[in-house]
Amino acid sequence: MLLRSLALLFLCCFALNLKAQHPPVFEGMTSDSAYVTLGDLDVGLINYKYSDQNIHFLAIHDDEDTGVKAAFRYINDNGGTLLDCQYGGVRNYKFIYEDEEYQTDPNSIYTKKGIKAGLQKYGIWDDNVILELEKAGKAILNTYNPKKAGYIFTLHNNADGGFGVSSYLKGYELEGTADSVHINFEMDNDDMLLVTELAVFNLLKKENVNVVLQSKDAVDDGSLSIYAMQNNIPYINAEVQHGHIDEHLRLIKIGARVLAQVYPATGIKEPIPE
Repeated sequence: MLLRSLALLFLCCFALNLKAQHPPVFEGMTSDSAYVTLGDLDVGLINYKYSDQNIHFLAIHDDEDTGVKAAFRYINDNGGTLLDCQYGGVRNYKFIYEDEEYQTDPNSIYTKKGIKAGLQKYGIWDDNVILELEKAGKAILNTYNPKKAGYIFTLHNNADGGFGVSSYLKGYELEGTADSVHINFEMDNDDMLLVTELAVFNLLKKENVNVVLQSKDAVDDGSLSIYAMQNNIPYINAEVQHGHIDEHLRLIKIGARVLAQVYPATGIKEPIPE
């Protein structure tokens, strides 16, 4: 009986952990939750808020905690919100729908064309599953509300020595997706910003950080950057190697400052100087 009780307690704690992997980390921070269901998978949309909500961040991959931690540090000093998608601490959505297993990258569900391609990359696809993923993408967007914010500011992490700013150079995998690339060779190749607006790119270039300007002809892969470009919403992604929290925070500050300068109507305040 005791063993059974302990087992049930473990399962309950495990389930709660899936629902709230990043609880409020400082006094005064609040959160509210919504959930999206994909087959047997629940995706939690946890919206953290603190003080003056002057900037809004979005984390869509649940295995990329460096960005979440850096955002918390930024928000603690400057105020803001973070919409954090939580679904078990893994990268991809993997779920059972009508007895079939499906898998896709959460950053491929924001256009109908991209949804199908994202499913095909990992296996089978189905029209009903495409519709469910389309609903999930819309739910995330409705919660984040980029049209009201006036921009999308995402946070991503990558592995050491894999994807990085050099991936967009001529002769590399993503060369066709970038109009311009600026590299600071004193920075880690894995740490960078990606944007969709030339004015933002030019100011970030003056900051001498690794930065990519997404091409208007980039392939529709269903990503948030493609969605943003198609809908004329300024987009910025601060991406660093897992564990580079200080660098992620630095790039977030630079990105926020540039957005505030280019788009004052958004209400973004420049970060507090150190």
